[in-house]
Amino acid sequence: MSRTQLEELTTPEAMEKSGIEIARKPTSSPLSSDANPPTTVSQVTDTSPEAPPIPYTLFTSFQKRLLITVLVLTMLASPLTATIYLPLLPPLAQHFSVSIQAINLTITIYIVFQAISPLILATASDSLGRRPIYIATYALYTLASLGLALNKHSYAGLLVLRALQSLGASAVLAVAFGVVADVWPPAERGSVLGPTQGAANLAVCVGPVVGGWIALASGGFQWVFWALTIFGISVWLIVGVALPETARNVVGNGNSEREWWERPWWGVIKKKRKKRKEAAENDNAELGAQQPTSEKPTDHTGNGVIPVVRRKRFKMLNPLAAIRIIFWKDTALVLWMAASPYAVWYCVQTSIPPIYKSVYHFSELQVGLAYLTGGAGTVLGGYANGKLMDWNYRVTARKIGHTIDKVSGDDLKHFPIERARARGGWYLLATYTCALVGYGWSVMARTSAAVPLVLQFALAALCTCFQQTFNALLVDIYPESPSTAAASSNITRCALSAVAVAVLQPLVDALGRGWLFTFLAVLSGGGGMATIWALTRYSMQWRQQRLSIMESKRRK
Repeated sequence: MSRTQLEELTTPEAMEKSGIEIARKPTSSPLSSDANPPTTVSQVTDTSPEAPPIPYTLFTSFQKRLLITVLVLTMLASPLTATIYLPLLPPLAQHFSVSIQAINLTITIYIVFQAISPLILATASDSLGRRPIYIATYALYTLASLGLALNKHSYAGLLVLRALQSLGASAVLAVAFGVVADVWPPAERGSVLGPTQGAANLAVCVGPVVGGWIALASGGFQWVFWALTIFGISVWLIVGVALPETARNVVGNGNSEREWWERPWWGVIKKKRKKRKEAAENDNAELGAQQPTSEKPTDHTGNGVIPVVRRKRFKMLNPLAAIRIIFWKDTALVLWMAASPYAVWYCVQTSIPPIYKSVYHFSELQVGLAYLTGGAGTVLGGYANGKLMDWNYRVTARKIGHTIDKVSGDDLKHFPIERARARGGWYLLATYTCALVGYGWSVMARTSAAVPLVLQFALAALCTCFQQTFNALLVDIYPESPSTAAASSNITRCALSAVAVAVLQPLVDALGRGWLFTFLAVLSGGGGMATIWALTRYSMQWRQQRLSIMESKRRK
């Protein structure tokens, strides 16, 4: 072959006719001093355009609003079931012919399983997915509630069924934090946790009122359990119909193919109808000409399917994973800030009946209504704090010159998320400490009942702020296993609350309510200030050290 023939065969026109794609550089501007070099055979390459950023989630705004609604409903189970039971203690003791102490054992069992359940089930949701755990736990909860409604004479059955009821209800809080981390990037999580946490905390306060009212209206305790059965099956159906799988280990950012059990039942029905319709339309077409329907969604950027996070193989569940989290330096500080105000608020709630009965001579109904001021504080405090969390995130990002990635979400490895979440914590802690001291001494001084009621509202709002903010931070620093991290928070707050309630009455007898709540204010408020100082100063460094150690262990 002559040299002239070879040059003709390697011209761009000849190569394009042969089906070879050529990467062409854009024509240079006349003002440019550099001319484009001629295209050669060595420049033959793929001409796909530069890929746009992968969005953090493909869930639409409507789907996100639907998720928030479902999360609010699911998070009611544990706090509502725990507190709606309290007015039933005397009638249960009389019905089963046992002592009040024996009935109190059912409360202890409920709390024990409240700590155990997230260890197993919330950790499993990081591997298996959120949806299967929700469906399984609500099915267990509903069956246990039905058993309690039908149980007529067995005290042993009461103990067992109450344990199963707690096992089914108590994991959903930790799993819900996983759903929030799956769908919403860190900069938007505050506005989601506000209504969800507010609803859960409201259930703690209205539960005794609802339980007492149902028992009084029906003349017995059975209808309380029937009400919980109806609630359980209703939420189970809503989860089945409306809740999609969100776990990023399973469906990535929402774009992965889903198995039938990972899709809402309504979506499965629609998919089957669509397939039948397409089959009918293509019934007379040749088999080779049929266009198969793809289950893989395409993004709006023109790149087809967005790359999927590789699904992890299911591993043997390790309940100790949540416990190990407690012993890292950075997470220990976060857990203290989430658990200590919760334990204090538990003490305040426990103190309400004896205070308003003995000091202010409230009736049983009035004592129940006294819980509502705290309920209002949890709802309003949670909502306002959610907005504040997102605002603090934006302010922190602006101060360090960071541009928030609203599409893909921020990589928090080098972002001071601890500083963003703890911003303004000094002022909230100071207010919280003063309110706690004031609550104890106002009761000691026998002031107007309006004073402790107002302080209950303030304490409820502030404790909700701390719990919500630092539970969100815990999820932020454990992005690969958010539900496991939330389970560790559940263990910590349950253990701390159990200890606090156990020593509450002996300390009241020894110190009096004024000095008791002063002591709690110094311990929780003063300890909180020291914790926030350490968080903002050292925690990011400790977090990076922890991540390095964990990465080195994975490589081994």
